[in-house]
Amino acid sequence: MTRIEPLTLRGPLVTLEPLRHGHHDELLDAVRDGEPWKLWYTAVPEPRQMRAEIDRRLQLQGQGAMLPFVARRNADSVVLGMTTYMDIDPTMPRLEIGSTWNRASVSGTGTNVDSKLLLLRHAFEVLGCPAVEFRTHWMNMPSRAAIERLGAKLDGVLRSHRRMADGSLRDTCVYSIIASEWPQVRAGLEHRLSRHLGSAGKPSR
Repeated sequence: MTRIEPLTLRGPLVTLEPLRHGHHDELLDAVRDGEPWKLWYTAVPEPRQMRAEIDRRLQLQGQGAMLPFVARRNADSVVLGMTTYMDIDPTMPRLEIGSTWNRASVSGTGTNVDSKLLLLRHAFEVLGCPAVEFRTHWMNMPSRAAIERLGAKLDGVLRSHRRMADGSLRDTCVYSIIASEWPQVRAGLEHRLSRHLGSAGKPSR
């Protein structure tokens, strides 16, 4: 795999589009829905930090280490949040799906399932990754549960791995899905997504 260039991935519920500076105001609106930056075990940017966070992600994109996306709901074009391919190793190739946050109000609507299906399908079926990683805080139980529902397996825990904004040390749970598991994981995600779609493959109302 050579350097991953910005691209757009479209599913039935969401479109993942390359992050731009012009997304700033829409992302401010999204992050205020649920105020996820107030959860001590997350690293979600608060509104006053959003511009710097966009700059940081785009800088990492320029270095080839990250490919940042904005998730947009197809039904009304509302921006839901951010996600990325990160820690990209083109020589394997291998990458992590992370730095993800979404509006609290879209939890359980299938948009995150659609987003993960798009990212995983592209990683395994287009980029040819033998494995895809997910990492989260040991104490972030909602994130850990969501990763495990994908079908990812826990590889291990990195103790005192990162320092959080409040100065505390984070124990990092490392999960992965390997290529041989992808067909079963894909079937599970497609089944979950189907529950949010009508018979014609359109979002149910």
